[in-house]
Amino acid sequence: MQKIIGLAVLIAIPVVGSVLSAQSGQSANGQALVQTERPDWAYGIPSGPRPPRPADNGTLFSLPDTDRTFTATQIRGRSPADWYPGDHPTPMPDIVANGRTAEEGAVVRACALCHYPNGQGRPENASVAGLPVSYFIQQMDDFRNDLRNSSEPRKNNARTMTQIAKNMTDEEIAAAAEYFGAQPWRPWVRVVETDTVFKSYTLGGIYLPVDCEIDKFTECEDSATTSDTEPIGLRIIETPENIEHAEIHRNPRSGWIAYVPVGAIEKGKALAEAGQCSVCHGPGLKGLGPLPGIAGRTASYLMRALYDMQQGTREGLWSDLMKPVLADLSTEEMLYLVAYAASLDPQ
Repeated sequence: MQKIIGLAVLIAIPVVGSVLSAQSGQSANGQALVQTERPDWAYGIPSGPRPPRPADNGTLFSLPDTDRTFTATQIRGRSPADWYPGDHPTPMPDIVANGRTAEEGAVVRACALCHYPNGQGRPENASVAGLPVSYFIQQMDDFRNDLRNSSEPRKNNARTMTQIAKNMTDEEIAAAAEYFGAQPWRPWVRVVETDTVFKSYTLGGIYLPVDCEIDKFTECEDSATTSDTEPIGLRIIETPENIEHAEIHRNPRSGWIAYVPVGAIEKGKALAEAGQCSVCHGPGLKGLGPLPGIAGRTASYLMRALYDMQQGTREGLWSDLMKPVLADLSTEEMLYLVAYAASLDPQ
């Protein structure tokens, strides 16, 4: 498989230096425009401290097609906002809906806070909807056994997940696996090929336009298209379709845009076909048996998964299956692969 991939690369993919020499330098967020080693863009580490989120002043927020309202504290609280109960099986397992406080035992953050009640998740974490139950449980076991780590030591939520997994019981893990596995993975990412992208900063691993500050998210509707731009280089920049809905409301129906280099999707398709990714991940990369679908998942998450497995920081049962495939792939090639996978319809 590795030899086939290498041949496809030689035929289809130009050398980075010749194509992107005019895009050398740094982006507005301090990252290199051309990243040929660790893909810093996938980890979204901020270049410096950001102002805190505005204090909760008691405002009740609302969303279309639901009569529910929540304050900022409720949205991000112990039992996070469930805007659309009809979108997922009910009732949610208690560990998913509420987690567990220190007064109740070993602390567990509610799964629904980061991954949303429908399991769609966000680019800074992982989408868990539609994962095979056995795969979900295996990943939690890998976290528990310190096998699933990030190659970026500042990726704090990777360490948080390790502690959460260790604090959960087998029964709680099984309940979460069955709950999220029963939900379909829905289209969540719109992939856009471009030579330029808005100048950005990162907040919690999410890329936002530089002129969209944390206290003005309600005014940022068009900022991704009206802000100053810079070359995209060899990066993928994922940002909310609706900044207010993602960053204030945590709307589980509001998806993401992935800006990728021009030509990335076609190059990724060639690599995936040459490498026979569908043998394990199924037709259309929608999953096969105990192996997860990767079609339509966020590019940032997929890139972290590939790179961490290649670097040996993410180990475990299924990582061993991937290591020979990834061994000779460059960061550039992995970028093309995840751009292609993210562009696919998961349904």
